[in-house]
Amino acid sequence: MMDESTATGAAGSGRLGPRTVAFQGEAGAFSEEALFRYFGKHVDPLPQRDFPAVASAVTSGEAIFGILPVENTRVGSVQPAYDVLADGGLRIVGEVVLPIRHFLLGVPGAPTEGLRKVLSHPVALAQCTRFLSARSGLEAVAVYDTAGAAKEVAERGDPSVGAVAAEGAARRYGLGVLHADIQDRDDNQTRFYVVERDDGPASVGAEEADRFKTVLLLEVEDRPGSLLEALQAFASRGINLTKLESRPGSTPWRYRFVLEFQARLDSEAATAAVHEARERASLLHVLGSFPAAASPPEGRP
Repeated sequence: MMDESTATGAAGSGRLGPRTVAFQGEAGAFSEEALFRYFGKHVDPLPQRDFPAVASAVTSGEAIFGILPVENTRVGSVQPAYDVLADGGLRIVGEVVLPIRHFLLGVPGAPTEGLRKVLSHPVALAQCTRFLSARSGLEAVAVYDTAGAAKEVAERGDPSVGAVAAEGAARRYGLGVLHADIQDRDDNQTRFYVVERDDGPASVGAEEADRFKTVLLLEVEDRPGSLLEALQAFASRGINLTKLESRPGSTPWRYRFVLEFQARLDSEAATAAVHEARERASLLHVLGSFPAAASPPEGRP
């Protein structure tokens, strides 16, 4: 993880230019919280409508870094983010784990029993299933962003419409907190990748980090055992695979795999494993090798 001085120095170098980090959502989104946790406060957040827009901002040079949520402890993988990574043009240079606390927000003074509709991102709604399903007559409506939901509620000024979002969104948009901590799990967390444009040497990475992760994009032949053969290159060397995500390939009914393992790419074991896997795969591309994030303690922060 970068501290404020590191972020300022890296983003202010001649090669990097402005200190701009793209994220999906409106100001006050969890992705914005995650980028501040990783970089510190001395960066310029750049809100984007969706994950492809985050990637476009980074690859075009409008933003130096981007941040993408890839996994949540309650709902699992954020598959559209993996699709953006698999499409190419980005390199993963770091990760951050953010505790996620959801709040039911509404127009100040609005009674909870008067709510008829609640807006939020579908992943956020899925993390609050028990709370929402226990309230009959409350319609959950999916929108593109948690903070965007809060912004819409504030603009409407309708006491019958609420939002599920971060507490910071309530402060930013002048809403009241109707219920706190409505997530299904108290250890609710989301993991984010920090990305930059995939050209030249990586600009982020702590040489002294104790734990590293590496992420690969892998395609194998359509025959029995082809994926097992590629993965055996890591198992035989004692390399722990922490993630294997399958996504549709470029042709119908063919798949590509995003593979994450616990090792630094230039370690002896990882170098040999990747070389062997490349020989057994039809395609292998390194998406990044970076210091692993320390997970926050379980329970509410």
